[in-house]
Amino acid sequence: MTDLNTLKIAEARDALRKGEVTSVELTEACLKAIEGAKALNAFVHDTPEIAMEQARAADARNAPDAPSLNGIPLGIKDLFCTKGVPSQAASFILNGFKPEYESTVTQNLFDAGAVMLGKLNMDEFAMGSSNETSTYGNAVNPWRRGNDDTALTPGGSSGGSASAVAADLCLGATGTDTGGSIRQPAAFVGITGIKPTYGRCSRWGIIAFASSLDQAGPMAKDVRDTAIMLNAMCSHDPKDSTSADIPVPDFEAALTGDIRGKTIGIPREYRMDGMPEEIDALWTRGKEMLRDAGAKIVDISLPHTKYALPAYYVIAPAEASSNLARYDGVRYGHRARLAQGDGITEMYEKTRAEGFGKEVQRRVMVGTYVLSAGFYDAYYNRARRVRTLIKKDFEDAFAQGVDAILTPATPSAAFGLGEMAEADPVQMYLNDVFTVTVNLAGLPGIAVPTGIDRQGLPLGLQLIGRPYEEGDLLNTAYALETAAGFVAKPAKWW
Repeated sequence: MTDLNTLKIAEARDALRKGEVTSVELTEACLKAIEGAKALNAFVHDTPEIAMEQARAADARNAPDAPSLNGIPLGIKDLFCTKGVPSQAASFILNGFKPEYESTVTQNLFDAGAVMLGKLNMDEFAMGSSNETSTYGNAVNPWRRGNDDTALTPGGSSGGSASAVAADLCLGATGTDTGGSIRQPAAFVGITGIKPTYGRCSRWGIIAFASSLDQAGPMAKDVRDTAIMLNAMCSHDPKDSTSADIPVPDFEAALTGDIRGKTIGIPREYRMDGMPEEIDALWTRGKEMLRDAGAKIVDISLPHTKYALPAYYVIAPAEASSNLARYDGVRYGHRARLAQGDGITEMYEKTRAEGFGKEVQRRVMVGTYVLSAGFYDAYYNRARRVRTLIKKDFEDAFAQGVDAILTPATPSAAFGLGEMAEADPVQMYLNDVFTVTVNLAGLPGIAVPTGIDRQGLPLGLQLIGRPYEEGDLLNTAYALETAAGFVAKPAKWW
């Protein structure tokens, strides 16, 4: 067989069931690839012993009717708590933290027979769009611009997950998405990533950033693999009060590719000033591909879109300020060294100043400000009202018969590491312009690679679906993927 780490999940599953390959062989191939890809800084906590133990157990269970993920090697974003394994959210303040419990999503994956290769790099506490805020250092995109050797961002916050899947270090990876942190990096590295409906995947055991926006999802090499992973990740969980008690359908079975009679909405407000010509052309091509597949294309209006970024960057920091108050140096993680005479207040101040990076500090400060007595109504409550209006825009579009909405996934291809990080942070925040509305409305959204720009970098389109209709959304994405025929891979330099 070909290099086993380059297989897709569906291919590996079928080979495992037929006895053509073992999970041990698959896992060894991935571990070897990880060892040879240190330049990408995608994996930050390797767990080869756990991986091999799980692989051997999967081989012992293997049968023609074994679960789809039985024996499949995956990477786990460092935001997911994994029992006995460092789980730091890429923050120094959680240095040395090893949970005594397993997140519901990772437990679901292990119950389905998945193999954990290790923990993946990310932006600190999932706050970032370029994976440059991590205590582990930058994750690096395996793609390069033509013959230029500038290191590019893999996107964020799930940058390590994106880089690892694109570079064939694992067959799939978990990500989380608070404002686009699955879809933007997936588009930057030419893979598929879906943020399911809020409540589809349990948030229990996932280190919180903004609790009303955070949602876990899979990142994989194509739509089918994404569907297979999503099936295992989803479940109702009594430990998460926002978890939806709704049956999980067979997402893979929904992939017929037949979208005849479907209505695809094109929101006029997403045509931003200064949008690069290549993104605009890709969007037009996406519309044509879906029309050729039998879908009806209609223009729609989502009038409150222009308020989405400001509302998001009030609500998300406010929730982060509240969630991150628990990191005080008392119970776990980093504690600052204190001077003689220092009391509890000094311990809190020094620990948080040393433990949190600049971007996390910035968002905590913003969040604390908008929640303060004099500004709560002016900022936070107003942003919540705007969020309700954004949600209603989508509800109105779906009520008019729209089945899915097609937009660009990102405003550009991957940019160079360092090119934006030191600039005005608002420039970095603008990377989320096409994705944050989906989180504010709690909807499912998927990024599908559909083209290459003039510098040879991947570009993606986003499809937004109705709540809890991920199967229908995945099928539309499957039709788009089939029409686009994207098969490009990064040339190996690492």
